[in-house]
Amino acid sequence: MAGEDRISSLPLDVIVSILSRLEVADAIRTSVLSHSWRHVWTYLPSLRIGYFMDDYETHFDGTVPVASSWIEGVLHVVSSLRGPLLHFALAHFFSSANDQSALLQRLLDLLLQKGCIETLQLESRIHPVFILLPSFRSLKELKLYQCRLVLPVDFQGCHCLSSLTLCNVQISNDDLHLLIHSSNNITTFKGGFFVPLGDQPVSIKLNSPSLRYLEFILSSINEKVEVVSAPYLEQAKIVYGAGINFEEPASVNLLFTTTAATVSSLYLDLSVLVSLSFAALPLNSTFPRVRQLNLDLNIKFMDKRMYGVFIWLLRSMLCLEELNLELNKTFDANGDHILVRDLLLKRQDGLSCLDQTLKRVRIDMDYFDNIFLTGIILVKFFLLNARVLELMEVAYWTGSDVKPSMLEKELQKAKVASSSKAKVVMSRQNEQCNC
Repeated sequence: MAGEDRISSLPLDVIVSILSRLEVADAIRTSVLSHSWRHVWTYLPSLRIGYFMDDYETHFDGTVPVASSWIEGVLHVVSSLRGPLLHFALAHFFSSANDQSALLQRLLDLLLQKGCIETLQLESRIHPVFILLPSFRSLKELKLYQCRLVLPVDFQGCHCLSSLTLCNVQISNDDLHLLIHSSNNITTFKGGFFVPLGDQPVSIKLNSPSLRYLEFILSSINEKVEVVSAPYLEQAKIVYGAGINFEEPASVNLLFTTTAATVSSLYLDLSVLVSLSFAALPLNSTFPRVRQLNLDLNIKFMDKRMYGVFIWLLRSMLCLEELNLELNKTFDANGDHILVRDLLLKRQDGLSCLDQTLKRVRIDMDYFDNIFLTGIILVKFFLLNARVLELMEVAYWTGSDVKPSMLEKELQKAKVASSSKAKVVMSRQNEQCNC
């Protein structure tokens, strides 16, 4: 029958599931459809409200409501919910005004009263907003972006917390360590761009019995990262953020000797390792389970010392199967560059992964001419040394000044010179050329 309302006859949980796929404002508007729809939206189990970084361009129309009145509206929405609220995400153009922080604190206390929140995300788009974090009993995932985070004196920890993301967060070392170590079930920790409170430099010391994934972006030469113990760590990503002065020594302490045994995937900015005292590198340790290695290679600093660290990594990874290299800087034209080039074009001995396990290498280059030359040298290095190599991929940006025919010619010459059986694939956007 035309006009028949079949949706209203569906079970409540099905209708709520449908509303959950709408924007919160659109879900609330369904309350005007009929008397039976008046309170349906109040059973929504998740709320995502505001202007988030990942959908900013598609949803932002240029108008920003006043934060104080906007938070009052959010408070009304949350207090109107009749069912359990499991997931809550909020993003806005907060300021450092005290009234906004007070309202946001009221919101956090209201979420705490709900007693069932499992995921919480708070994101400030302009200024750090003050947060006094309660001890959420059921919280499993916490994401904070650009906040000034303080823990109350009676903080009991979030004992169900398994995933923690802190980005652009102002926090004291004591509170940071209390948050991490009072949550004994953290399996995922992502951090970066910490801002110290006071004059104390940020220092992160991880002693996590359950940690499986670690991601950290260094943002200051004053930061110190120390992995003391992570017996179940499987994946780690530690890189420098934008704007770092690589010529200054970074205070980074990566105790691979206590974590290397279980890591299977590693993503490193090679400069992170070079920033360490070379004597501090665990030269005799190995990464027995690493199958995938991603290296952000700052070519400008690929001097003899960095070359030594690069070879040390290959030597320590006995079962490496996949290697991805990102070349994003230009070489300095000096004697060190020539020396490193000559070293890379010589056959290496004693690198187990090159002899037995490394089957795939991908090199991503940008449009600098020197990057192109360095990339070809690295291609030759692996074609010369990786005896079981099956696939060599070379990718470069669309804006490159290097002509495809020129790159294809160089790749073909490198392959012939090495007598490698590996398939060499060149890609530029969607274009591919197999050699």
